[in-house]
Amino acid sequence: EVQLVESGGGLVQPGGSLRLSCAASGFIFSNYGMAWVRQAPGKGLEWVSTILSSGTTTYANSVKGRFTISRDNAKNTLYLQLNSLQIEDTAMYYCARRFDYDNRGQGTQVTVSS
Repeated sequence: EVQLVESGGGLVQPGGSLRLSCAASGFIFSNYGMAWVRQAPGKGLEWVSTILSSGTTTYANSVKGRFTISRDNAKNTLYLQLNSLQIEDTAMYYCARRFDYDNRGQGTQVTVSS
């Protein structure tokens, strides 16, 4: 059974930083591309970033240059470093296997507010 547990969210002021983590189990983590997606209040699911098993990364234009995705295959953990946070980044953040967004974790809330 695929299990994904996100952590690291919180309340931060505009311009601040957070580091999100996602602990994965139930599948061979190193074999899969992984992604972060987010959902703001009243909006649909938005793709944020992907990292392939090769380490290749891609980002949504809205976060490019501010967010960094990474993975530690030895720890079965996915990360998302969020820098220069903006109010528009406020959302529930989820990790998921690439293209398997329905099987995402429970999420971690990021709130950017002054």
